[in-house]
Amino acid sequence: MATLTKTNRRDFLKIAGTTAGGLFIGFNWMSCDSPQMEALSTEEVLANAKNFNAFLSIAPSGDIVIYSPNPELGQNIKTSFPMVVAEELDADWNRVRVLQASLDTDKYERQLTGGSGAMPHSWERLRKAGATAKYLLVAAAAKKWEVPASELTTSEGVIYHVKSGKKMGYGDVANEASLLTAPEDVQLKDKKDFKIIGTPVKNVDSGDLFTGKPLFGLDFYREGMLHAMIQRPPFGMKIKAIDDAEVRKVAGVKDVVSFENSVAIVGTSTWPLMKAKKLLKVEYEPDGKVESSADHNQIFKDLLANGKAEVMREDGNVKAAFANAAQVVSAEYQCPFLSHSPMEPMNFFAHVQGDKAELIGPTQTPENARKTAADILGIPPENITMEISRLGGGFGRRLRADYVAEAVQVSKLMNAPVKVTWSREDDLTGGAYRPAVRYRFEAALDSDGNMTGYKLRGVGMNAGNSTRENNFPSGAVENLLIENINYESSITTNAWRAPITNFLAYAEQSFLDEVALAAQKDPVDFRLELMEKAKANPVGGELQYNVDRMIGVTKMAAEKSNWGKNPNVKQGFSVYFSHRTYVAQVADIEIENGTPSLKKIHVITDCGMVVNPTGANHQVRGGVVDGMGHAMYGNLTFEAGLPTQTNFDKYRLIRMKEVPAVDTYYVDSGYDPTGLGEPCLPPTGGAIANAIYSATQRRLRSQPFIEQEEFTDLNMTIKRA
Repeated sequence: MATLTKTNRRDFLKIAGTTAGGLFIGFNWMSCDSPQMEALSTEEVLANAKNFNAFLSIAPSGDIVIYSPNPELGQNIKTSFPMVVAEELDADWNRVRVLQASLDTDKYERQLTGGSGAMPHSWERLRKAGATAKYLLVAAAAKKWEVPASELTTSEGVIYHVKSGKKMGYGDVANEASLLTAPEDVQLKDKKDFKIIGTPVKNVDSGDLFTGKPLFGLDFYREGMLHAMIQRPPFGMKIKAIDDAEVRKVAGVKDVVSFENSVAIVGTSTWPLMKAKKLLKVEYEPDGKVESSADHNQIFKDLLANGKAEVMREDGNVKAAFANAAQVVSAEYQCPFLSHSPMEPMNFFAHVQGDKAELIGPTQTPENARKTAADILGIPPENITMEISRLGGGFGRRLRADYVAEAVQVSKLMNAPVKVTWSREDDLTGGAYRPAVRYRFEAALDSDGNMTGYKLRGVGMNAGNSTRENNFPSGAVENLLIENINYESSITTNAWRAPITNFLAYAEQSFLDEVALAAQKDPVDFRLELMEKAKANPVGGELQYNVDRMIGVTKMAAEKSNWGKNPNVKQGFSVYFSHRTYVAQVADIEIENGTPSLKKIHVITDCGMVVNPTGANHQVRGGVVDGMGHAMYGNLTFEAGLPTQTNFDKYRLIRMKEVPAVDTYYVDSGYDPTGLGEPCLPPTGGAIANAIYSATQRRLRSQPFIEQEEFTDLNMTIKRA
């Protein structure tokens, strides 16, 4: 540790300007001209820090190192997790340093990012970690001062004994506290006393992100490592013959190796490999179904009409309800395949050395990545180290470990450290996609416009269950039938941000608007009627969703958006429950010179306690933009087992100028935090589609909107309010 020395401003500037990177500088102004300065390098902090538990260490300097175990892919978990620990610790946030933890299944549970489940799972664990460390620090101070621990208080990393006027920093007793035995149970704070949780906190990686520090997998480099790029087969095809003669002539290419239906070109850097890959000649032959999008639409329609379905939920007497209906409303909705398209394409580093291996890179499921490597190599998982880099997006794509397996295979074959890098074309053509789905909805109405029957039949590709049979409006309709059909495809599919619900919510919420129109009821009032039924007398027993919380976001959305009060604003409503969170949205459209213009989307979220408002707003707005962009523009089609969209010139993403204003509101429901990475995406498509219908009387039943006849001549624009 550096020695405390007195210095003047000029000395301070000299020292600050010449220190090495990664330096922590803290100073306490003793006078205007005589600051005290303590400089600690990252290594010095860690070398002197005392471990209190798996989540935190405290250095004698008072600097606190908090480890974030879950992969960071932009969901802000690397900031929010430490905030929870620091809150219960009563830490000075300015003294907190956050480090990404490597995979450690002994120390951590659920060390993954997916399903918006990280915070709900870890909330109490993180609080207990901070509270336990504080308990030990206070106990150590009480022992040192020979006073009862009950007489001590803490604030911002300092322990106080008011009676004697004594105080000391956490660092002053870190060593003694770390030697004490931690209790099994500790007292957690009352939420009303929170000082850090609930306040806006900048992303802990902001400085490094802004200055381009190496945080991501693509940034990783090690002297002497080889690079590899992979040629993968079309879906449903296998290798028949390989001609790599021209490839081997390219300067920088070291070797060409094949494994499990793939061909790897290995060399000294990615640029010669990208050139060489264009020269590689691979002949393929069928190995199962070779599919094209032209066939999928008819397959889905046939399955909906005649396919054998699995009954997921059945309440009441559906047949009788429809037979006795005064009116039946029906509609079918369909969505295409979608690419995850993260900013950072797939990449990974592996170094296989006999019965050991080292893995480094971006993965949402580090334990799965390690297991995949262990299975390939036939060695115990504990022989493999797994270091997690920051992810440049994932959205479910990095739940898979196919790209990890490639790095391991090539490193094993080359007997060298290897980094595999995918190009954008690789990412679009060799990935795993959001599955295409088609739904058929039917509703039975009585003469008073009450929905007495409801049917949903879904067909999904490799989707398993393409429905969410226990979500709203289940429980709100006396007679209900939900069925599922799974179509096995050779095209690999994968969880895509808010799996299943990313399209189901749009289809369901659009259809409920159709039913409300047929019933001659306001769309919000129609849903509230159903919710009140579910609250008063839920059909089918206990519900998986909380009706009061759904009612809460619905009513707040109507209030905040001035629902139905401005005749010049055409509005669309949508509400959905997913990943333990409730979200209602209202889209505002105004007609300008005969053209509909999307001005604003109001978003009301009940995610329990908001840990970090800054991060929460980013997640909400990001989910809305993602949901809007893919509902309106995204489409991936296949021809002979290959996507016809191979880069962003053909695969359409939303553009900055197309993003409307997004107003965010949160319901203070008093619940513990729930997920935010995914729940705000599902309702967006429905809110926009319903607003478009309100403004134009045109119903959009398929995505992307821009490719539907009902939309193409609208010349719709998006303008900020």
